[in-house]
Amino acid sequence: MTKKKILLLTTGGTIASHKTEHGLAPALTAEEILEFLPFMDNVCSLEAQNLFGIDSTNMTCGHWMQIAHAIEENYEAFDSFVVCHGTDTMAYTAAALSYMIQNSAKPIVLTGSQRPLEMEISDARMNLRDSIAYALDDASSGVSLVFGGKIIAGTRAKKVKTMSYNAFASINYPELAVMRDEHLVRYIEPKPFTEPVSFCHELNPRVFLLKLTPGMSPVILKDIFSQYDGIIVESFGVGGIPDSLLHEFVRLMEEYGSSKAVVMTTQVTYEGSNIGVYEVGKRVQEQFPLLEAYDMNLEAVLTKLMWILGQRPGSFEAVRELFYKTVNYDIYR
Repeated sequence: MTKKKILLLTTGGTIASHKTEHGLAPALTAEEILEFLPFMDNVCSLEAQNLFGIDSTNMTCGHWMQIAHAIEENYEAFDSFVVCHGTDTMAYTAAALSYMIQNSAKPIVLTGSQRPLEMEISDARMNLRDSIAYALDDASSGVSLVFGGKIIAGTRAKKVKTMSYNAFASINYPELAVMRDEHLVRYIEPKPFTEPVSFCHELNPRVFLLKLTPGMSPVILKDIFSQYDGIIVESFGVGGIPDSLLHEFVRLMEEYGSSKAVVMTTQVTYEGSNIGVYEVGKRVQEQFPLLEAYDMNLEAVLTKLMWILGQRPGSFEAVRELFYKTVNYDIYR
């Protein structure tokens, strides 16, 4: 039987880091990472490609485009893809790739580690092994994040611990699967794709996340509305605009109309938003064309809005339609 071909793409991060006098810094090449995986030669054909070597805190939309382009360029030649990535922004990249590469029958897996691969005690080998095992399974597809024995949909992952090996959680949606003693156990039955794979080539980075704090001054709202095309309001509880900001918010919504895509979400990790519950949210909801994140991850909301605005939708209705289209398990209503 012909062995499946997997392309390993490296971007830096802790998994590829050396310990220096100034702290950990990405240094290992893709080829050097492959040297730690000789046991995989018997089960698959692994090839590697260096994209860049950065700390993931320096990740940008441009880097997401570079990863997506590399996958598109090699899509026909490989059966699956594993992206080595730093943990700090890996959930954002997983969500971004979920929108940039849709309907992929071939699995696209992101993984990393909390300790460098070259350290004797590290979670890197386990995460790489699990990622490759998941990528080789015939039922795997789409974009996912594999870490700490969990397989999480690319739009549902969030880093919830800074140092522990079980650093990621699946938010408001079950894990797709888990690894048990090197065996894959699925919780969610894979959904077949009815459309061919599609690649997005443009994102709009002019999206701002406004995290509300008690007593925040309304002065900052004017600059945000004037400089950004999309605005995500991360409010308290189930969501709403406090009285201290309401007058200026209403004025700016009237001034800009539906030319700005405004999304209401919550600062609370679990269970999502429902801005119609309280007066502070309901009066804004009834007065203006707003989007609501409901149970979506913040990482998914941010990258989905960048993807939507990158398509240059002609109306708020077009934005709404794309926003509430379910992509890679991102929203459940």
